[in-house]
Amino acid sequence: MHPRTYGTYPRVLGYYVRELKTLALEDAVFKMTAAVATRLHLHNRGVLRPGMAADLVVFDPATIRDQATFEKPHGVSTGIKQVVVNGVVVVNDGVHTGAKPGVVLRGPGYQRQ
Repeated sequence: MHPRTYGTYPRVLGYYVRELKTLALEDAVFKMTAAVATRLHLHNRGVLRPGMAADLVVFDPATIRDQATFEKPHGVSTGIKQVVVNGVVVVNDGVHTGAKPGVVLRGPGYQRQ
C-alpha cells in the first residue's frame, strides 16, 4: 500500500502549506473541497451551506502531519481533531468513533456495469 492512501491531504497541509509555504492554507483547503466537488459535479458537497452534506475535518494547522511511510503505510495522521461525514462524527479528539456514515459518490463519468 502507498503511504499517500492515509496521508495525502495532511501531507499537503503540513509540508507544503506550513513548512514550505508554497501554497496558502485557504487555497489548499479550497482545492481539497469545493474545487474537487465542482469538478466531479457533486452539487451537494464541497462548501458549508444549508442543505449541503455536512462533511467536515477540524484540524490544527500548526500540528497536522502525515505519519504514513512505505514501511508503515497505515500510519494515521496527527493534528486532526474531528471528522464529520454526512453530519455524523466519525473521529472525535483523534479517536475513531466506530461510525461509518459514508456513501459511495459517483461523478458524471460513472457507468453502471
